[in-house]
Formats: sequence, C-alpha cells, structure tokens
Amino acid sequence: MEANKLQSRSPIVVVLGHVDHGKTTLLDAIRKTNVAAREAGGITQAIGASVIETKEGKKITFIDTPGHAAFGKMRSRGAKVADIAILVVAQDDGVQPQTKEALEIIREAGIPFIVAGTKADVNGVNSENLKGQLEKEQVFFEGRGGQVPFVSVSAKTNSGITELLEMLSLMSDVAELKGDAGGNLEAVVIESGKEKMGPTASVVVRNGKLGVGEIIYAEELECKVRALFDDKGKSVKEILPGEPARVIGFSVVPPVGASVTREPHKATEVVKEKKNVFDLRRLHDDEIPVIIKASNAGALEAIIASLPPKVVVVDSGVGEVTTSDVINAKTGNAYVYSFESKVAPEVIKLAEAEKIKVQKFDIIYELLQSIEEILKKGKVQILGSAEVLASFPFDNKKVAGCKVVNGRISKGDTIILKRGEKELGTSRAISIKKQKAEVPSVGQAEEFGVILDPQLDFAKGDVILSVAK
Repeated sequence: MEANKLQSRSPIVVVLGHVDHGKTTLLDAIRKTNVAAREAGGITQAIGASVIETKEGKKITFIDTPGHAAFGKMRSRGAKVADIAILVVAQDDGVQPQTKEALEIIREAGIPFIVAGTKADVNGVNSENLKGQLEKEQVFFEGRGGQVPFVSVSAKTNSGITELLEMLSLMSDVAELKGDAGGNLEAVVIESGKEKMGPTASVVVRNGKLGVGEIIYAEELECKVRALFDDKGKSVKEILPGEPARVIGFSVVPPVGASVTREPHKATEVVKEKKNVFDLRRLHDDEIPVIIKASNAGALEAIIASLPPKVVVVDSGVGEVTTSDVINAKTGNAYVYSFESKVAPEVIKLAEAEKIKVQKFDIIYELLQSIEEILKKGKVQILGSAEVLASFPFDNKKVAGCKVVNGRISKGDTIILKRGEKELGTSRAISIKKQKAEVPSVGQAEEFGVILDPQLDFAKGDVILSVAK
C-alpha cells in the first residue's frame, strides 16, 4: 500500500467476557445512544456487527460474537479480525472462568484492550476489588503501574458509556489505524447462515472496498455479490475499510473466520470438528450422540467447539430443525439441540410421536449446561422399546407377550420395565420367541414373547426398554 493512499479507518472492536456479565446489555446500551430504540433490537442478529458514531463524529464498528469459541475459530483460520477488545467483567461477580478464557484469547490475538467493569449501579460494588482480582491475572491498570484502561459502566443507567466510547476513540488514534479503499481487498467473515434468499455472510472490511457486482472469494468459495446490506439493514452499493455488511450471492454458506479476497485461496487448516457418524457400534457406552442445529454458522461452530469430549456430534447444520433431524435422532438414539433455530409445528408433532426430545435454547451457555447435566446423570442408551400386550405362564415362569414399538429387542439385552413414568425394575432377556420359535432379536412392529431373569411383575400396558448402559 502506498502511504499517500492510506486513510484513517474505523476501529473494529470485539466484546468478550463471562456469560451473564452484561456483554449484550452493554452493546445494546451503546447502540441505543446512537440509533432509535425501535432499530436497536435485532441489529446484531441480522449482521453480527453494528456501527456507532461518537459525539465527535468518529465511527466505531463493534463485532458481537456468540462466544469465545467463535472468536477463537476466526483466529484459528489465520484471520486478523479486531483491532481492540473490550473485556467485560461484572463488578458484583468478579473474575470467572470465562473471564480468564477471554483474557487468553485477547493476549493470543495481540491486541490492546479495555476492561469494562459492568453493573456499576449495583449496591455495594467496588471497582478496586475487581481491579485487584484482575491484577492477579496479570492485568495491570493505568495509574497502578500498567497501561490497561478501566471504565466503570452501567447499561441500566448509561453511566460510563460516553467515557468508554471516548477511550476507544483515543486508543484508535494511538494505534493510527489505516486503510486504502483502492487497495487489495482484505475482509473477514464474522457470521454466516441461510435465509430465504439463500446463503449469507456478514463480513468486515479491513482494507480495500467491497462492491455489488464484483467476484470475491471466501477462501475457495466463489461469490458474485448480488447485494450488500449495512448494519441498519439498508441496501448499499459498497463498503469501505472498517465497515461491516451482509453479503448476498454465495452458493454455499462460507465458514466463520474465512478471509475474503478477490483471489481464490485454500482454506487454513482448522481444528477438526467431531465427525458425523450414525454407526452406533462405534460409540462407546459413556458417549452421548447429539444433533445440533443453529441459526447461523458462528453459533454452530461455537457450540461444537465447546462440547465436552464424551459428546459425539452425529449431525449438525445451519437452519431449522427438520423432520429428517427427528428421524435421524430416532435412528441414532440422539438428543436434538436447537440454538435460535425454528422448530415447525409438524416437526414438534413428529418428535412427540417418536418420543424424541427436541430442546431449544437462545443462550449457548444454557445449551451446554443441559448437555453437562446429561453427562453427570449418566447415559442410558435405549436400543428398543416394546409394549406388553399380555401375560401367560410357561415352564413355571411368566412370559410377557409384547409388540416392538421402536428399535430392536435382543436376547441377552438389559431390560427396564416401566409403568407410565415409574420404573419397576431391571432384568435381562434370557429368551425371545416369535410364533413359538426361538429368535435372537425382533424389530419394529413384530410381536414376540420374552422371558426375563429375574422375573418382574409386568402387566398389560407396561413398557419394556432394551438399554445399553
């Protein structure tokens, strides 16, 4: 880039911090000081970034990532995204595990940061206590022997918001951020997903400019830009250095963190995601199969990257939960998790009929907590279920006459007997007969007789479950 063509550009700021410490609330408060209240909601959902203007007329671009994992994913692809970070820490809660994770990510990215001490309006909070906790994490503040700025803020009362923006503007001036609108295009995908108009990608331009009608590449994926929308949802012809936009024109959803240029290039190697596999024979007894659907690629990658080792992703994707997901969950005995994705009434109806639990979440942390609870309880993998139709004696034993409802029941299986929601006992299938002939197993809709050892007190209408613990 020729020095005389370089011009100052807007700083790109990422906001990180522990869940529930007020990242989203802080961003909302910042946006509401710059846009009408009716426009503030949904801006980040639409594009993953927003642009505000300070009282001095300077613009700042904020990236709202769904979590540390998503920002880490961008960096793992070699993408330089943000110029400055805001580390959000609640003054009434202090340093938490995700605070430390965010600090590590900021340090690895090698970018300057500000600590925003949120919830300044809460009675009894003391910013000095918080500073002391952070100093134990090697964060040293201005006026205390270090260079990290600290701003006490309250999204509820808007106190400290102006000071935070002024500090960001000052740090931007010190960094002397430059861009050349006529230079080579350097941009990064910060969000992507599927909409009615097709695959979309939200990008932030660091250098060059991006215009409607031109051919661009997100790594090896080609895109003829059909339309651009700014952070307010307004159609624009081009975006300049420091600006974000939603791009329409990709045929395939590009990965979050992909570099965008005018020349195709190979994808940077990233951490391998868990393999999609429905072969239950390859799953260990202590592993939990899950299907993950999310409203956008950034959230999907963040969730998958944050899953515990014992969780196996048998399928995942961007978009609504479909009937195919329910069928696949039944086949693989998997849990279905939806993050901000729609679940149509007919899908809910099918899931209820097939006894597949579809859980919907709007907060990634809560979704991960739900999975952790399943791991703590221990997994019971249901291989098949059958309804008891009759009971009759045979060779001094009771035989349960049953019909398979789902899956398979096999000789030697561990059997759980249930009456409604109540578990009556556990046994083992020592004999399975179909039309008086001994068989190794029975499948869906087949009628059979089973002898259990030890004997259980079953009755018509009970349900037997074949399980692998």
